[in-house]
Amino acid sequence: MSFRLSLLFFVLTNCLYSQENRIEWEPGYTFKIEDFQGPKTAINEDIENVFVQSGVMLDFAFQMSNVEFMFTKNFNSKVGCTFQKDKAVLMAPDSVGAERLIALVEFDFDLSELYARKIRKELFENKKTFSDATFFQPYFDKMIEERNVVSARVYSETDFGNKEAVLEKEHKVVKKELNQFSYFCKECKPPKNRNKTD
Repeated sequence: MSFRLSLLFFVLTNCLYSQENRIEWEPGYTFKIEDFQGPKTAINEDIENVFVQSGVMLDFAFQMSNVEFMFTKNFNSKVGCTFQKDKAVLMAPDSVGAERLIALVEFDFDLSELYARKIRKELFENKKTFSDATFFQPYFDKMIEERNVVSARVYSETDFGNKEAVLEKEHKVVKKELNQFSYFCKECKPPKNRNKTD
């Protein structure tokens, strides 16, 4: 059985991307303007309204036999958080505005990894031996909805990154939470005692 769920910012898609185009989440990744390879990306003084499309995608995919699925509990490696260069768009009148948007995307990347970890935790704690292959759907949907609400709020409250102090404060909160979910990084193995993950 094979399932693939994908989220590109607020849009669900079913796409596969080449490795060259994809950046896997890692702590403290710093974006460059060159990473934003969407066709509408531009820094031009004629641009009146700034725009950013983060290119961040949350992805859940697995392929295994029914028996493997039955006895699999740790799905950490199956939930990914990536940045898709060709889906990332940045439009600003100057480099200062561009850097503010980049800081916003860096926040969004970390926020998305936080919710990837929350999804991994939900799957680990709720997967039973006889769970149906679609057991993950309500947990995935719930976490994606929460992530979207937080992202939209921060984009609005920071005026698309213009309120740098507000963005920095929000980013610190996300980084702290990432550490609280350290057992649920993509390469991590959660402890057998579930209480340790709370």
